[in-house]
Amino acid sequence: MKPLNFVVIGSGWRSQFYARIAKAYPDYFHMAAFLCRTKEKAQCLQDETGIKAVTSPEECRSENPDFVVVAVNKDSIFQVTREWALKGYPVLCETPAAMELEDLQELWRLHTQEGARIQVAEQYFEYPVFHAAIEIAKRGYLGDPYMVNISAVHDYHGASLIRRLLGIGLENMKVYGKKYSYPVVETDSRQGLIEDCRVSERERVRLTFEFEGGKTAFYDFNGIQYHSSIRSRHLNVQGARGELDDWTLRYVGEDNRSRELQIIKEPFETGNGIKEIYMEQELLYRNPFYELGRINGLSQDETAIGTLMLGMRQFIEEGVEVYPLSEGLQDAYVRILMEQALKSGQMVESETQIWS
Repeated sequence: MKPLNFVVIGSGWRSQFYARIAKAYPDYFHMAAFLCRTKEKAQCLQDETGIKAVTSPEECRSENPDFVVVAVNKDSIFQVTREWALKGYPVLCETPAAMELEDLQELWRLHTQEGARIQVAEQYFEYPVFHAAIEIAKRGYLGDPYMVNISAVHDYHGASLIRRLLGIGLENMKVYGKKYSYPVVETDSRQGLIEDCRVSERERVRLTFEFEGGKTAFYDFNGIQYHSSIRSRHLNVQGARGELDDWTLRYVGEDNRSRELQIIKEPFETGNGIKEIYMEQELLYRNPFYELGRINGLSQDETAIGTLMLGMRQFIEEGVEVYPLSEGLQDAYVRILMEQALKSGQMVESETQIWS
């Protein structure tokens, strides 16, 4: 099968994930070019990655991409997605799909009225360890999950995982909470280890989500959790019959006896090349590249993005969505509600949107 040919609009940190995935799996993907704003940035990126980097949209179009990845800054992502979608290209846009509600509504109009083919690169439900957690919730060990306490990912990513762990759709909700500030020693970053013991003030956000169906989520996040050796991530999901507490499952079986099972020892270590995740003998996750006979040492984050990219073939050929656009738009809408609740200090309520 011919590799999917794509270009990336953008030259930032996230854009390079796609280059690494394409290099790891050349049988499935061919990254033809980066589109950069300046010649200096293009030259630097080309030297660093070995992939052509250009400053002209026409040069990108001349590569005849099967799809376009939009990985620009958050304030520009809506306009750039709209531009390339209206040119007829299938678009995989980075998160969030847009920053303003009217722009989210416009993306849905483009999709439903003008046939724009847009997917949102919300990857965390395919992050191996979160995929495994969602499977546990789906398989009934907890009963019907009614509460999530999550301290692992931010904003729209959190909204996506909450919805999938609770098994709810696009329900309306009430959101309220508060922002705090605490000092912490920096130990790591996107650029690598920090060893000078610098201390910075970091914001921690605590929010409560009350869904109209009666389920609840407690969101707790500090941005340093992504890059720190002294700040961990946590997940707790409860239902009437059991609880997933990080990676220990405790539940009441059909014989009415309680059981405790371990899933994975260090679930939030980045790791490389995760093939499978089991709970005892039960398979919870299998890397799709492993299923295809290939696995090439990508991190969990890149494996999740690569899984979305694999799904783009079926989206392009059959219209089957990788991650429903309605969910991607809802994630971004929830981010707006979170910001409103934090800014006002008041409870805010969602409204049914056109994509619901």
